[in-house]
Amino acid sequence: MADAAHHTQMQQIVAGLSEGVILIEPDQTIAYANDAAVMMHGVADAGDLGATVSEYRANFTLHYRNHREIGPLQHPLDRVLAGEVFRDIVVELTPTRDPRHRWMHRIRSLVTTDADGTPNGLALVMQDVSERYQAEARFERMFNANPAPAIICRIADLRFVRVNHGFLDLTGYHRDDVLGRSFCEIDLLREAERREMAIHRLHEGRTIPQMEAQLATPCGRGRYVIVAGHAIEMPGPGGIEPCMLFTFADLEDRRKAEMALRHSEERFAKAFDLSPVPSALMDADGLRITSVNQAFVTIFGHAPETAGGQSLADLPLWVDRAEQRKFARDLRRLGSVRDFEAVLQDAAGAEIDCLVSAERVSINDEACVLCVLQDITARKRSERELISAIEAVMADASWFSHGVIDKLATLRRPPRSGRPSLGVENLTIREQDMLTRICQGATDREIGAELKLSPNTVRNHVSGLYRKLGVNRRSAVVVWAQERGIGPNTRHRG
Repeated sequence: MADAAHHTQMQQIVAGLSEGVILIEPDQTIAYANDAAVMMHGVADAGDLGATVSEYRANFTLHYRNHREIGPLQHPLDRVLAGEVFRDIVVELTPTRDPRHRWMHRIRSLVTTDADGTPNGLALVMQDVSERYQAEARFERMFNANPAPAIICRIADLRFVRVNHGFLDLTGYHRDDVLGRSFCEIDLLREAERREMAIHRLHEGRTIPQMEAQLATPCGRGRYVIVAGHAIEMPGPGGIEPCMLFTFADLEDRRKAEMALRHSEERFAKAFDLSPVPSALMDADGLRITSVNQAFVTIFGHAPETAGGQSLADLPLWVDRAEQRKFARDLRRLGSVRDFEAVLQDAAGAEIDCLVSAERVSINDEACVLCVLQDITARKRSERELISAIEAVMADASWFSHGVIDKLATLRRPPRSGRPSLGVENLTIREQDMLTRICQGATDREIGAELKLSPNTVRNHVSGLYRKLGVNRRSAVVVWAQERGIGPNTRHRG
């Protein structure tokens, strides 16, 4: 009677508990399970748990959290029957009839004894921690699948407890090379900008702001990264443990690009200084000169300290200010100018014929204009001398063929842009007859009588000649012929 009263009293105590409780008799029968325990097993009533420990084990499969299958002597109910006191054991429970359902239970044993020390009250007490472990499982999946490199360090002993594939790919470590090792062995903050502050915050479990650092790698070569630390809590053998989640952004590609840019700018600076062509760098906004090369100093006589800071309008470089303004307008409108012909002057006032070209460039991430000045004074002098010689020859050019004379006349007086040069060889036989006789001063009637043509036919041929030469009177035809060395007594030769 005393035992029955004791069991009744135990059932009344555990019935209203939020924890699940299963009471077990020493003969391995399940005496009672409260509603919380029934709910945690996903069954309708206590009878579905099984009448005995053997039936319970047949109805439900239990695995410890490490998923190692529990043998008969290790089963929690067997440990309770043996009078063992344990606590905070986490098991995964699966119904045999429906393995799709799983629960995570944290269990402990409760053993009472009589005056002789014999166990007379055995209970298995459980809490449903499924939601927490599901959340942790989701975190594990997301952590491992995240391509961003990440690693988790336990603050208590500064050892690494989690690492994802992104970190392994970034550094070249293997997972076994990282897990369990200490922060001192794998320094995540080597050469960090604010290393001392970051280490201090790591020990305190406080957020570490983003900073550049060199991440240690197995080969010993540092890898440049941006690193940040975020304080989190993770489950551990002793329960929830404070940890630090480190995340990284790879800076290697950026640093390589920066190095390539720096080398490129160094090569540009050397080429700029050593170029034999006078060159100047200007800022893109005000076209103020920031630097000139040695060739510029040699040819124009303006020292770097004199030219520096002055705009093209300020520097006494342009002979014709209208040309300077047109050059500046074209540069602002088009962004670049090629082979702009202008007359410049050096510091002593001597004129220099130049082809001026300018192009927008980026130097040290700043918009600039590179201006190149090509001295063509010698070429222009040669051209003028050649034209003078041609004019002297053309003063008596009766012995030249008209093909040669036309080419020389074109060289002396280039055609206006967009209009092709017309030579005697482009005229028909009749048009050449009209040209010759007009230069001799013959009238339409005299031309018709000599060539035996009607007055209308002569007028038609003369009108056609006007159109082809682009003139509208006989005197203009004579001027056109004289420019090509064709006189009244000249005979046409091919």
